[in-house]
Parts: sequence; C-alpha cells; structure tokens
Amino acid sequence: MSGPVPVVLVAGYLGSGKTTMLNHVLRRNRGIRLGVVVNDFGSIDIDSMLVAGQVDSVIGLGNGCLCCAVDSEDLDEMLGTLTGPNSPVDAVVIEASGLAEPRALIRMVLGSAHPGVRYGGLVVVVDAVNMTDSVERHPDLAQHLAFADLVVVNKSDLVGDDGRARMLDLVRRHAPGAPVVVTDHGRVDVALLLDPPERTDDDAPRQLSLDDLLREDDHDHGHAAGHDHEHLHDAYRSVAVETSRYVDPRALIALLEDPPAGLYRSKGFVRFTTGRGRFLVQTVGRHIVIERAPARGSTALVFLGAGMDDDVDAVLQGVVRDRPATDEEMLVVHRYLRNQEI
Repeated sequence: MSGPVPVVLVAGYLGSGKTTMLNHVLRRNRGIRLGVVVNDFGSIDIDSMLVAGQVDSVIGLGNGCLCCAVDSEDLDEMLGTLTGPNSPVDAVVIEASGLAEPRALIRMVLGSAHPGVRYGGLVVVVDAVNMTDSVERHPDLAQHLAFADLVVVNKSDLVGDDGRARMLDLVRRHAPGAPVVVTDHGRVDVALLLDPPERTDDDAPRQLSLDDLLREDDHDHGHAAGHDHEHLHDAYRSVAVETSRYVDPRALIALLEDPPAGLYRSKGFVRFTTGRGRFLVQTVGRHIVIERAPARGSTALVFLGAGMDDDVDAVLQGVVRDRPATDEEMLVVHRYLRNQEI
C-alpha cells in the first residue's frame, strides 16, 4: 500500500522524553526508513546531536520552535528533501520543540502543498513526574492534550501507582477518548505509529547500514530484547475486519469521524459496492484520507489503539452488511477522497 508518506508530529513539554522516544523508535524501527526533522529551542541544536548518526536524513532547525521559525513553504522544502528520490523514506517524524504549539504544527502539515506527504498524527509525550507541576505553571499545556491523537505517558517507572493514576486522570480529563500508552525510557512500539513496509529487495547484496548494525546489536542482547518487544506490543491492541461482504459507507464514516475511545489509527482496503467500489482508507485520530484502490479484492481493514473497550470488535463489525452501497450513500465518501472523483 504505497502512497503519500505519513508525517508524524512528536510534541511535549521540555524534558518529557521526546528525544528519548525518537531514539528508541529509530533503533527499533522494524525496517521502516525514517526521515527526521528535529528541533531544540535555543541557539545550540542539542537534540539534533543526540539523534545524529541514527538516521540517514536529519534536518536540524534550531533558533526557535518549529511552528514559529518555519513557514509552510520551508516545511514543504524540508519534506521534499526527506522524501525525494535521493533520500527515499517510508515516514517522516517531526520532533517539535518543547515550547511548540501543537495546533499550529497540525495546521502546517495539513496545509502542506507537498503532494507526497500526508498527516500521520500528533503524539504528545507527557512527563509523569513533572507534568502536574508544569500544568500549574503553564495551564496551556493541558489544552495541548486536546489535540493529541496519541498520548505517551513517559517516566512511569519514577512514580508509584498513585502518581500514575493521577497522571492518567489528568490526561483523560483533557484528552477524553485519546489512546494512552504508559511507558518508561520512551519505549513505544513503532508498529503502533507506522506500518512496517513490505520490501521486495531485501535479499539483494548490499552493504550493512547503521540500522542493520543497531538491529544486530539488539539481537545480541538475546532474551532481553525479545522480552522488551513483547512488553511494548502488550501496550496496544489491533482489531481486523476481513470480509467478502460490503461495508456501509455512512456507518463507517460515522465511526471514523467519532472513533471509539482508545482508537489511534486504521488502514486497509474497503469494498463499499460493486465494480470500482473498493477504496484504500487511512485514518489517524479523526483525520481521514480515502483513495481509490484496485477493484479486485475484498475488505481488509486493521484498527490499532491503546485502551480500547472489549466490545470494539462488535462495533467495528457493525459496519458490515450484505447489500452494496447506493450512489447517494457513497456521497459521504466523497468528502475524504484524495485528489480523485467518485
């Protein structure tokens, strides 16, 4: 399912662990080729130095937060550099300054004129130790949570059960329904954020990259690395809808516009009707993109999230039915169809 490259925004207050999470994702990327835009608020781009050497394309911004120092044209130029033919990547991660305004970041990506990218979600990293005090000093930080597509509560190992409970209560008050991953040392499974690609040339002879060496180093740790992978996978859940029946477009769009609590993203093929009535559907949070897909094939849609209710399977299966959609019912799909016509 190739297409526009997803751009994932990583935000959070100073010291929350954004760079730690980014380094973890870069090290255990499951073969996903990542382009990275990093930014440290200040004259010395320290965060850029921290991630240097772990990814092929790093663009350090420096001298101000992303949303203030870079306009959409500059962002398009950077995205073009990261996704161009000389630096092919599967996804782009923009690590914003701890002082960045999430709403402005989202607008910049959604407003990008670059045709080869799409919005991949806003991940807000929360410091379980200091977030409560930070919110008291800067009330706007709590409002930032309302824009999150995914919340990562980091440094959970440094607080007790009561501290974790207070932090989760704060997050759920300001980001009701958002999926929440509780972790430490920035450990988040990249498969929750992005889809591992299907390579066709993995067997071809080539020089080992730093990414290969990092994976080999992790492998040498044996059971510890495997145990960590299992632990990270337990932090989220996937639900698949596979059927040869039809999908009700109105029911599916209504579900995606108001997703079940804990649902982060979804991706797959959906057949609404006969003939050319099969589409590629991709969502993150409440952001929906639909594209035409090859007519041959049935519905195969995967939903990923954290903290989803047990009855989400039944909710998702509720969009399936026996009859194809009418032209009138398909009009709701048109709102989200990317660069094409019904």
